[in-house]
Amino acid sequence: MIGNPSTLKDRNLEQTTIMSLKREPACFAFLCSRASLPPLPIDAINLDLASADYFDGRASVWTTLEVRSSATDDRPTAVLGFDEAFLRPFTRALIEAATTRVAYRMSIVPVPGKTERSRVVEYVTGPGTALREIILTPQDNVVLIGAAVGDDEIEETLFQLPRSDSFQRSFAKMTFQADRALRDTLSDIERAARERRARGG
Repeated sequence: MIGNPSTLKDRNLEQTTIMSLKREPACFAFLCSRASLPPLPIDAINLDLASADYFDGRASVWTTLEVRSSATDDRPTAVLGFDEAFLRPFTRALIEAATTRVAYRMSIVPVPGKTERSRVVEYVTGPGTALREIILTPQDNVVLIGAAVGDDEIEETLFQLPRSDSFQRSFAKMTFQADRALRDTLSDIERAARERRARGG
């Protein structure tokens, strides 16, 4: 990883993006249709900057959407992992599905180039399963976040988020601030890479 560790620490998304859902309609994370454990109640969500690096001439960040539950002593549990291009379109899709009450299918476009790299993965049904599509289905009080997994026609419901106006406003504000922090981090990494090249490193 290239960059200033103290700079990345200053942008600790885990603490600055925590949103409580206790006053919102009850939401759950589903551990997949084959899971032996019951759905996990979601009391709060947050984003976390999982990694930031510079590889093959390109800066990138990897972020996770985490849920917290009193059933697991409020320990963060990642449900989605994604690159720097995901947060804005996901927020738009969530708000559109919630306000129009029409299901929204969000295709995950593969990363161009020779290096095979996942853009979005889910951690609910397995250890980092790559996704090709996310399905947002509005219900009366929540929006179901589902996914098309693998190359077949299997679709799984992963978790729920509230459909209330208050949550949509707070979520949009949170993701806007997080997206800006992620893009600032990308700029820092790219600047560090340029300085390293200038020094002949």
